[in-house]
Amino acid sequence: MQNKLLEKLSILADAAKYDVSCSSSGSNRKNKNKGLGNAGAGICHTYTEDGRCVSLLKILLTNHCIFDCAYCVSRRSNDVKRAAFTVQEVVDLTINFYRRNYIEGLFLSSGIFKNADYTMERLVLIAKKLRKEHNFNGYIHLKTIPGASPELLDEAGLYADRLSINLEIPTEDGLKLLAPEKNRKDMIEPMQHLKDRIIERKDERKVIKSSPIFAPAGQSTQMIIGASGETDRQIISLAQNYYQNYKLKRVYYSGYVPISMDKRLPNIGTQVPTVRENRLYQSDWLMRFYGFEANEIVNETNPLLDLDVDPKLGWALRNMDQFPIDINRAAYSLILRIPGIGVGSAKKIIAARRFGSLNIEHLKKLGIAINRAKYFIICKGFQQLYADKQADVIKSYILNSSASKYKSIVGSQLNLF
Repeated sequence: MQNKLLEKLSILADAAKYDVSCSSSGSNRKNKNKGLGNAGAGICHTYTEDGRCVSLLKILLTNHCIFDCAYCVSRRSNDVKRAAFTVQEVVDLTINFYRRNYIEGLFLSSGIFKNADYTMERLVLIAKKLRKEHNFNGYIHLKTIPGASPELLDEAGLYADRLSINLEIPTEDGLKLLAPEKNRKDMIEPMQHLKDRIIERKDERKVIKSSPIFAPAGQSTQMIIGASGETDRQIISLAQNYYQNYKLKRVYYSGYVPISMDKRLPNIGTQVPTVRENRLYQSDWLMRFYGFEANEIVNETNPLLDLDVDPKLGWALRNMDQFPIDINRAAYSLILRIPGIGVGSAKKIIAARRFGSLNIEHLKKLGIAINRAKYFIICKGFQQLYADKQADVIKSYILNSSASKYKSIVGSQLNLF
């Protein structure tokens, strides 16, 4: 690889690391006409449902940008090395890396060159060349540029598996403070447009099977957490709104990394703890798969997530009057609310109890985290443990149990050396 191209790749791959929204779940683009690759489930150095680790080329087209957003490392006033790929360079990198089995797809974002359409045209052209000239059937995720024309979004959806539009700062007030040159409307209107197009194209394909697919993995967004002081309640409520009104596949949460001394931003030494990101993702999972509403996870009284325990356990401890739940009688929706029981385990319980009443040993074999669930359930031969205890006491029992288990695991690992 030429030294100049290698330097570009180093700069623009590093600049892309702040964008975390690069899963590919939901796409199933099949290989055709002896082309290159298949878009299976799960791209971006992550694990698929079957345990497979997959990867993609994750880069910016350029880190030049006309905007000066306080939280962005690529903002125009930042003194960093700048670079830009040509359209053909990105196409060649993708094909060459794929042929060498380095990647299974492309995640492409960009700073903004001259204006939104100028930049978006180049992103679309890259995807089009890969599909049309190289018959590339691997996964392609394009970050759409806020303010780009609907016609370009329509074309992008024909070639990309997923499109995403970053909200960046969760609230409009926060965006005005940290990125006054940007307009929230330029982010919302494309989301609505893509939602409508995805629905229209799906309906078309029900009637005409040969109709082109359009963004089969849907659309997603990302919010920067901790740069503008929003509470977890604001963030989770906003995520629920976007899931419901724009049919997003995913909302991603990226903890703010201090990069400047701008007085509008948190102290340069204040970095969002990783555990907060984790709790937000857990909350997101509860809304998407467990039937929770945002106001059950956080509310006016509890606007911040408890960083000591996961949000499902936090809800249970605040609602001890809902327990115990009888494993052998309760509906699936209630079993999902028991700490220590996931979606897979809940389905196994429903299936297994058709053949007889389940006891605590059965639950262990089904993969239930008994060290948590035992405080919230009854089953054959077992009553709720410490039913007379206060929630804070039960919380301490669980935390102490988890700490003891961790020490035991670490100790056993140290004994191997």
